Amino acid sequence: MRSAVTDKSSNDLSAAQLMPVGRETVQDRVYSELRRALIGGMFEPSQVLTIRGLADALATSTMPVREAVGRLITEKALEALPNRSARVPPITIERMSDLLRTRILIEGEAIALATERMTGPDFARIEALLHEWDEMRALKQPKDVDREVTLNQRFHFEIYRSCGSSVLMPMIESLWLQSGPCIRVAIYAFSEAGEVDTAQYHRRIVSALATKDVDAAREALAADISRPFEYLRSKMLAEEKLREVSK
Repeated sequence: MRSAVTDKSSNDLSAAQLMPVGRETVQDRVYSELRRALIGGMFEPSQVLTIRGLADALATSTMPVREAVGRLITEKALEALPNRSARVPPITIERMSDLLRTRILIEGEAIALATERMTGPDFARIEALLHEWDEMRALKQPKDVDREVTLNQRFHFEIYRSCGSSVLMPMIESLWLQSGPCIRVAIYAFSEAGEVDTAQYHRRIVSALATKDVDAAREALAADISRPFEYLRSKMLAEEKLREVSK
């Protein structure tokens, strides 16, 4: 015969397991979706985001959006503006240099750890991503840029997840939150310049991983990460020089 204590514990457990979806869950989902969009470069630098506009796009109320935006402002992924709005931080040379140095340091350690841990199935997944990339060579429409940004993020994180560090991954995600919009602008710039075969940089990374060459993996990653930042830096310096000359 079951005791009253046992019955009560069982009932309490059932109640806990069947708790209705609350406001906190909606907030978490909104935050996760905005975070995913920022990491994937779905928003552009200096883009203004209104609470109402985001709420309409996410089909939710303004409260969870406001709280999610507040969290992202704290994480330096967004900047607060008046009138219930925020913006993606603008690109500056100083900001890009800081992000680049930190990404090479943190992501370089992650890929070094992943080099010793990646297995056959891991390589199969990143090769599948490179195959998708090969199918999308020329960037002619905005949706193509969206696809390349997504593939680029998936490629890198597929590797980083193999590093085995639960500490490094949140740090990397935070860096991508801040640099994702820069990557998007760089992809547009590469397209305008006629450079479409960007997969070569990823293939160098895969080759280094396949031979378990840690130094080569770090170097290939640094070259891949540096390329968009250095390209944008040169472009911005050239535009700044033109403005000075035209004064």
